Amino acid sequence: MRLRPEVNMTASKPTVLILCTGNSCRSHLAEGILRSVAGDFLNVASAGSKPAGYVHPLAIQVMREIGIDLSAHTSKHMNEFLTQPVETVITVCGNADQACPVFPGQVNRHHWPFDDPAHAVGTDEEKLAVFRRVRDEIGQTFTAYAEGRKDQRQAR
Repeated sequence: MRLRPEVNMTASKPTVLILCTGNSCRSHLAEGILRSVAGDFLNVASAGSKPAGYVHPLAIQVMREIGIDLSAHTSKHMNEFLTQPVETVITVCGNADQACPVFPGQVNRHHWPFDDPAHAVGTDEEKLAVFRRVRDEIGQTFTAYAEGRKDQRQAR
């Protein structure tokens, strides 16, 4: 049995869907960070155009280091969201940007590409360093995005 994505769709909380190709690293890093800083006023989910079927263990590890638990996250296909209202789509890799459909209710679309830490090579520590760097870059971008959304809400 396939469960629906763990997103609570309500009219008061617009949905932000973060897409990458495999939905194993970058999109989960972004989902976890955005949910932690804006989950009180945004529904946040992630998906992929060609889901890997798992969340990368190093993504889970580097997020745990900053107090965000991704262990219950699952790799999902973006088509699971085609029947749900999605206000904003953010792609975090070029392939997902090219494959991205228009979702019901979609008002905004952003493309913020990040390096894919899953392609990191070297020792375990060198791979972890890449995951941490990408996590921190995603953290800066998505925290700034959340602050902008908070400012917009307060201006209304």
